[in-house]
Amino acid sequence: MRRFPEGFRWGTASSAYQFEGDNTASDWWAWEQQPGRIRNGDRSGLACDWWRAAERDFDLMVGLHQNACRLSVEWGRLEPHDGAWDAAALARYLQMLRALRERGMEPLITLNHFTLPQWVADRGGWLWDGLPRAFAAFAGRLTRAAGALCDFWVTLNEPVGHLALAYLFGRFAPGRRNPIALARAVVRSVRAHAAAYRAIHAVQPHARVGVAAYLRPAEPAVPSSRLDVWLARRLDHATNWMYLDALATGRLRSPLGIQVAVPEAAGTMDYVGVNYYTRSRVTFDVRRPGSGFVREVPAPGVAQSDGGYGEIYPDGLLTVLRAARRYERPVYVTENGLPDAADRLRPAFIVEHLRRVAQAIAEGVPVRGYYHWAIVDNFEWADGWSLRFGLHALDRRTQARTPRPSAALYGEICRRNALP
Repeated sequence: MRRFPEGFRWGTASSAYQFEGDNTASDWWAWEQQPGRIRNGDRSGLACDWWRAAERDFDLMVGLHQNACRLSVEWGRLEPHDGAWDAAALARYLQMLRALRERGMEPLITLNHFTLPQWVADRGGWLWDGLPRAFAAFAGRLTRAAGALCDFWVTLNEPVGHLALAYLFGRFAPGRRNPIALARAVVRSVRAHAAAYRAIHAVQPHARVGVAAYLRPAEPAVPSSRLDVWLARRLDHATNWMYLDALATGRLRSPLGIQVAVPEAAGTMDYVGVNYYTRSRVTFDVRRPGSGFVREVPAPGVAQSDGGYGEIYPDGLLTVLRAARRYERPVYVTENGLPDAADRLRPAFIVEHLRRVAQAIAEGVPVRGYYHWAIVDNFEWADGWSLRFGLHALDRRTQARTPRPSAALYGEICRRNALP
């Protein structure tokens, strides 16, 4: 067996909008009602019914011997109107956190997982000048309320990828296709993270605060092509390291060399959160200026997950974990998983990716935990219910859970704290 360090965190990851259901005060609730926004016309609806019965899945986590759980809170549910907090919503979140603690699991709370309160969206969303101040006020108030139950925080989930989908590719709310708007939104999000980081630490000096970054290594499809090599390097910087570098240095440097000073962000990363799913294998395509001349070229013969979500490439996780060592901070794999309704690929996926985690630890990368996405099938944003990520299958009509074979495998790894 290959053992993991004592105290290693084993968990699953989730988000409020994808799991709770009926988040009507969110900008995404209005977005998904618009025709054509969600695949197959799907709606989140009750989602996984966590708002009423999250404890049902917490018990499944206990059955899989997990000692950690990553979940998010819905800002719009807690503060449906500017400055007006919902006491009942806060009480429910505190109840959920206590339920995790009572089951021996450490919560990791994400403050923003893609969604905004509708009142923030109405003021411009990530282009609103007042967003950093409002987000910091929200973060500080929640920390004061929940600080006895949690001191481990993600401010923003996948900020670069999320904002690109929202402001460049038009697939996420608010559906913009404007590179200038994207650049402004990225800068605003760095400032919002920095403001929230300092608001949390003002209440909890010992808190661990960071972002969960979507790290997807970019490689040239044709290594002998200078254009492919150039493109892969620029893409790798933009999608993976530009944002994290800004949190380390206070300087946000675009792939074209343009630099924006964000001095308040320097040193606002207590750990590195790594969301890893697949890699980008790219070639330069002059016919795709709207996509930055990028065309994805999957490697021939490599297994693909459902729905064209990407090739299965465990070595990419080792690549980004090695690269994350540059920040000299603890590292957590805050998401890792694949859509695989038949569960044909997931068992090997889990084992092979955890082999890379173990190898990174053996090489000296301070990886402290792993959160698999997800405990149960969930609403998957623009893809609706078409992608099945769960260790347990979900019957949306009855809300029944059925374990897939990979659930028992992951549970045994968590129990042993080792790879057999």
